[in-house]
Amino acid sequence: MSVAIHTRIDEFRRQRRVHAGSLIVSLFGDVVLPRGGRVWLGSLIHLLGPLGINERSVRTAVFRLTKDEWLCSEALGRRSEYRLTTSGERRCADAARQIYAARAPHWDRRWRQILVLGAFAQKDREALRRALFWQGFGALGAECFVHPSADLPRVLDALLADGLAHLLAGLMPLLAADASLVGTAGNADLVARAWDLRELGQAYAEFVSTYNSVLVELRSDPLATADEEGAFLLRLLLIHDYRRLLLRDPELPEQLLPAEWPGERARLLCKDLYRRLLVPAERHLDRLLLTADGVCPPLQPIVYERFAEDDPLRCLRLDVSDHAGEK
Repeated sequence: MSVAIHTRIDEFRRQRRVHAGSLIVSLFGDVVLPRGGRVWLGSLIHLLGPLGINERSVRTAVFRLTKDEWLCSEALGRRSEYRLTTSGERRCADAARQIYAARAPHWDRRWRQILVLGAFAQKDREALRRALFWQGFGALGAECFVHPSADLPRVLDALLADGLAHLLAGLMPLLAADASLVGTAGNADLVARAWDLRELGQAYAEFVSTYNSVLVELRSDPLATADEEGAFLLRLLLIHDYRRLLLRDPELPEQLLPAEWPGERARLLCKDLYRRLLVPAERHLDRLLLTADGVCPPLQPIVYERFAEDDPLRCLRLDVSDHAGEK
């Protein structure tokens, strides 16, 4: 295992508090879904053990994720296997669109707004605010939420899935354009009011600092990924850390972001590092990711397209395809 990879894994192991449930969600989204979506509990335990997450912690986290309707289980003899629920799979699909996309979508210079016209109870207002926050919306007070590029029908569908159907009659979705009148506030003022990007920018900079040393080492020594377990563990931590940042990122278009926004550097770093880790990590999964009947599901071709746009390492697709044919 390379020095930089070992250092990052050791840093994770030494954390005082590890959120095993969140890590398992990252594992399902990045690893399990492209291999059929089902995994034996024993495989989860074996895969996460080298990160210092013991069997009891895995079982407890899986139990809670099942209770929270992220996962559901099926017994096969004395073994149990798990898969994402419909709502859990939807959330992971939404996250995947952010994680593996080339960049934020093109902006048509119109703002998506959701106005609160209903007289909602405080608990409903808080539930709505939280649900829209996770979809990237900023707030202009308690009754106006804004986003530059959200798909409004998809936003409303997500509110339905979150159990907020009773609120829809009191919401008014709008499209608005900046009139650009002289002497009035502009888009930069709106962004500053709706979002605090300073803390997010700092978190992106820390992500770059954490993983840049690994990328530098792998660029200078391609054989550093020869340790397949290390490649898998680092890939999981990389996507887990990046996913957690994206959960807080409103995905603003480039025109609305501060100059030299560290989120773009983080995206490019994640893309480069992920593609370098993909092949050896999948070889590790060929041995350890099993369903309850002991079968290793084949890798679906869609995984080859992750981070593929304008990727100098796109040739890895051929390597992975050839590898898949060996089985």
